[in-house]
Amino acid sequence: MNRLAIVGAGMGGLALARVLHVHGIDAVVYEREASRGARGQGGMLDIHSGQRALREAGLIEQFNAIARGEGQDMRLLEPDGTLLLQEDTPDDAPLDRPEVDRADLRDLLLDSLPDGMVRWGHAFSSADNGLLHFADGSSATYDLLVGADGAQSRVRALLTDARPAHIGQNVVEVGIPDIDRTHPDLAAMVGRGNYWVLGGGISLAAQRNGDGRVRIGVSFYNTAEDWLATSGIPFDDPAAARARLIELLPGWDPRFTALIAACDDTVVPRSISTLPVGLTWPSTPGVTLLGDAAHLMPPVGEGANMALLDGALLALALAAHPDDFPAAVKEYEREMFERTGTAARMSANMQELLMSPDAAQKLLAFFRPD
Repeated sequence: MNRLAIVGAGMGGLALARVLHVHGIDAVVYEREASRGARGQGGMLDIHSGQRALREAGLIEQFNAIARGEGQDMRLLEPDGTLLLQEDTPDDAPLDRPEVDRADLRDLLLDSLPDGMVRWGHAFSSADNGLLHFADGSSATYDLLVGADGAQSRVRALLTDARPAHIGQNVVEVGIPDIDRTHPDLAAMVGRGNYWVLGGGISLAAQRNGDGRVRIGVSFYNTAEDWLATSGIPFDDPAAARARLIELLPGWDPRFTALIAACDDTVVPRSISTLPVGLTWPSTPGVTLLGDAAHLMPPVGEGANMALLDGALLALALAAHPDDFPAAVKEYEREMFERTGTAARMSANMQELLMSPDAAQKLLAFFRPD
């Protein structure tokens, strides 16, 4: 029997494992984290094309039960408070682009797998001659190794020298817990879905989570890779960090800075990097990549969808060629390179739009071309 090893228990790796399981193919997922609850899983995901993967996984009904259709609502404003766009989703609208809590979707995928299929506490170190090596000194054999280990993938080096590069965006993430109870006025302002303020090379994106928390990302565009270190934001002092963030938004409507003032003490800096658009590599027997390990994109709504599709479509290729993994990998990579190259180019174009001085007007034209 061919031995299939998946490194990484993110969305793509788990989708691959689940669709393989549906087709009766055994695999093992090796994850560096000690358990599923070892760390927070982030905010909401906009799942659209990735719904095909959930159908292939036999999980679309369960997904619909946890997805938030109201998360498709959108409000777009300029820093002076001008409302450019407000779209409210009818309660009976189809779930074309629903939001789902990343942790809930991960739990759905994890719960669909047999016990023991995910091996926690296995940090991948290296691989050679059909043998995986882990940081704790243990090892495991494989016939096909799938790197689903994210932006800083260690498996990627087996196929390409490409590395993520900074794209001129730095983000500070903050949040307001239980906003409907603690700040009902701000809750009404943000609404049920996505709330964007754009202008002057800065964006504020507020988004509801399934647990009642509003996550807020303040992005500073056209900034250097070391900007977070030189910005004067004291990340070890949350109150002072919030005050400095507000200072960096001169002239913004007080309603927007009130969002930041209301945040709790969780302040997370993020420097945004991507892999080259259209990255490919020669098909290599015994190893391939999926998700951010293969095509890290700007965070504009495509990454999780592409990762889910990668996992499902690789599984389908393996099911179609159960005795010829190299043929399955070639088939998968050929489709994946084309599909994700298109998505990466679209994401790069959206990123360029967001970085422009008149981003709000351009985004309005994108959503309302008429």
